[in-house]
Amino acid sequence: MTAWLRDESPLSPAPYGTDERRTDRSDAFGFLRDRDEGRHHTARVTSCGAGWLASAAGYPRSALAQWEARPTAPAVLPCGTVFDVVNVDTVFGRRMLERLWAEGPGSGPVAVHRGRMLLFAAPGTAQRLPSLLDWEEWGEAVPRPLCHGVGDAVTIPPLTPLDPAGPRWVVAPDTRSPWLPGPEVMLWACVRAVRAASAADVRVSIFPRADQDAKVYDVSRRR
Repeated sequence: MTAWLRDESPLSPAPYGTDERRTDRSDAFGFLRDRDEGRHHTARVTSCGAGWLASAAGYPRSALAQWEARPTAPAVLPCGTVFDVVNVDTVFGRRMLERLWAEGPGSGPVAVHRGRMLLFAAPGTAQRLPSLLDWEEWGEAVPRPLCHGVGDAVTIPPLTPLDPAGPRWVVAPDTRSPWLPGPEVMLWACVRAVRAASAADVRVSIFPRADQDAKVYDVSRRR
């Protein structure tokens, strides 16, 4: 698994007649690239990350144009082609992230929305993960995740959130090809989160409330 490094390559306008899906040739998000230049903000979408998100839409360049016009508005994207999403309770999701970053390979993009945590995963994860949980010894102890795949859509946070207590990115997409965990990695994170809580006999959550700022993860530590 390669390091998830920031990719700030300039994006140039797409020539007339090019394929609508070639989002890497759009310069709609120069303002994302120019903001806070020279510093890495894990919870901020970069221009390349916005291009990756837009590639999931039916008309990526149209999606980019809409986001440029309304960067503080949420968006709805289909799952199943570019990514799947594992939707879990925020508290349990934070425990999964702790395990992924402390003991595992790290995570893909992660967002929080209406008390839920959305972990972006490799396509096919939504179909496979429930079956793996059914076979796993600790599966019954895992709060059942909502898995969004082919035929589903999810609401993603604004590219530039205004309300710190509202929908926001915990680990924002920052490259055109972010690493995404597969079903086995997500299963591992679920089981480790349950085992850690069981071993410590956790009765009161040690994590911040869902309306507090999310923890920042050092993406340079990805293995």
